[in-house]
Amino acid sequence: MTTGSLMHAWWTTGEGRIELGELSVPTPGEGEVLVRTEVCGVCRTDLHVVRGDLAQHRPHVVPGHELIGVVVAAEGDTGDVRVGDRVGVPWLRSTCGRCHWCSTGRENLCERSHYTGWDADGGYAEYAAAPAAYTYPVPDGLDPLQAAPLLCAGIIGYRALKRAHVPPGGRLGLYGFGASAHLTAQIALAQGVEVHVVTRGAEARQLALELGASSASAAGGDLPPLDSAIVFAPAGEVARDALLALGPSGTVALAGIYLTDIPALDYERHLFHEKTITSVTSNTRSDGRELFRLADRLELRATTTTYRFERAARALDDLEADRVHGVAVLDLR
Repeated sequence: MTTGSLMHAWWTTGEGRIELGELSVPTPGEGEVLVRTEVCGVCRTDLHVVRGDLAQHRPHVVPGHELIGVVVAAEGDTGDVRVGDRVGVPWLRSTCGRCHWCSTGRENLCERSHYTGWDADGGYAEYAAAPAAYTYPVPDGLDPLQAAPLLCAGIIGYRALKRAHVPPGGRLGLYGFGASAHLTAQIALAQGVEVHVVTRGAEARQLALELGASSASAAGGDLPPLDSAIVFAPAGEVARDALLALGPSGTVALAGIYLTDIPALDYERHLFHEKTITSVTSNTRSDGRELFRLADRLELRATTTTYRFERAARALDDLEADRVHGVAVLDLR
């Protein structure tokens, strides 16, 4: 396959759907690699891009930012990334490298950052181009189906866990239990944290208990006081519920890129006693490297539901309807 040839790809229609057709294989720019896609995770952020919950950055963009594939071409200085390497292409595509945020280790806050599957075409395609410096090496022994969810669901969950500031042996509430939460739970449990899950899906609650959660409920009314909580569900009322369940000096981390409005808060009930609420914005490459090392050491296992490439639209529908067990992954092999 050469650049300029045709490939199969899905792109956004601008009407809340994706459409399958043919596009030209992208030509990598300076410092970029061309990757032949093996698998691509289906993330809730993809759903927000497709449905229009997030502002359009590029018309008819190819979604997908949990891409695992093999480098088939490279242009210019690509550092240690070579043709034949298996790499992961994540959500964070590039930053300016010069601003205050980039120069102080907080590149996730760069105002000139760009994102795979939002600003540039992503992994719902047979090939994708990406800046080599923002890819991650994937060990040969790691199954691509297991590696793909780490690229966003895993990394964002890991960053959210860090920002939640769970004390040693503390109680952590996870609100929503999909792709990101079920990986985050494994890390937290390995660190000796007591995990409590609140999610509406019966199958997700069962998975949480199988992984070792102390409780899994649909409403969370009987939770013990939490030291920390992470809200994965994109619903503002859930953030309010998490604050209510929080004990003194606790922290709620909002992990989603999109959240509906948080209802009015009662200062005494929801915020007093030095409670903290924080958001999570993308990730740094350092977060990703840390997570991949942890994944290897802790033997993180993603629960995946595999879809053929031509069923990408169905995968998004299933994700929206909470019909996906664990993580949805498109398989192009």
